[in-house]
Amino acid sequence: MTDTGTGRASDTAPASDPAFAYDRASDPASDLAAFPGASGGAEPPCTERSPRISRLEWGLMEAEGLSAGKDFVLYPGGGHPWDWAVHGTRHCPGVQPGDARELLERGARVVVLSLGMDERLAVAPPTLELLRQAGAEVHVKETRAAVALYNTLAAAGRPVGGLFHSTC
Repeated sequence: MTDTGTGRASDTAPASDPAFAYDRASDPASDLAAFPGASGGAEPPCTERSPRISRLEWGLMEAEGLSAGKDFVLYPGGGHPWDWAVHGTRHCPGVQPGDARELLERGARVVVLSLGMDERLAVAPPTLELLRQAGAEVHVKETRAAVALYNTLAAAGRPVGGLFHSTC
């Protein structure tokens, strides 16, 4: 869904939303065969647990098995600090497909994307398209709500991954 007041994605973004249209000539999801379950079939069994987030405050997060940090990439079996420069993520145009692709490659079938504490981080439309084409269940939320949902899904043993931004 898109918040018409901000143009930002909220909750679960449906693929049919015209706000997420883009030029398919630069389709980031062209190699979906690399992702198990990309055909939209049943969720494969998850053998590795996603690390839970144990602390969140402005500019600081703690996740199981990781040193404290500001932003994180978390997935079944682990995680690491999120370096936005790797794939060119910026507040605008937002989270880039390469960041989401890593979650899929590491076994996430449910993806939680945080928008920041003040919802200043956007999600680039090709990122949502990549996730849609991979058959992932996608949730886009303000960071506190994203962390709560992610922890619930991780505790339930779902193969969840997420990108978390702990400031604006």
